[in-house]
Amino acid sequence: MTTIDIAAASALTPATRLRLTTRGRRVVAFLAALPAIAALGIAIVSGGAALASADRDAQTSEFATVTVLPGDSLWSIAQEVAPAADPRDVVDAIARLNALGSAQLDAGQELAIPAEYATQE
Repeated sequence: MTTIDIAAASALTPATRLRLTTRGRRVVAFLAALPAIAALGIAIVSGGAALASADRDAQTSEFATVTVLPGDSLWSIAQEVAPAADPRDVVDAIARLNALGSAQLDAGQELAIPAEYATQE
């Protein structure tokens, strides 16, 4: 009888590598990305509350209102309400307070003027 050497037997079997199909690679990629997806979802859901609560100290009565007349611009309104201040700063404050997307104004439009500029004479 012949004896079989265990080392020789293992040399006869080829070493197999792990092969992933396209579906398997997608599953592995999804599982690897799952913690990032969960963290991003939590950040989106909880991030809105932080933005909304940033101006807790703001009072709703901290501004005066001005009605836009025909031919008025943000620059002319800024010079009128705060002649001693830099008009660029006043225009920026008015645009931010009123959430204006552009500098175009309509006659009859009500604009809020920040209190710090509304009291200047």
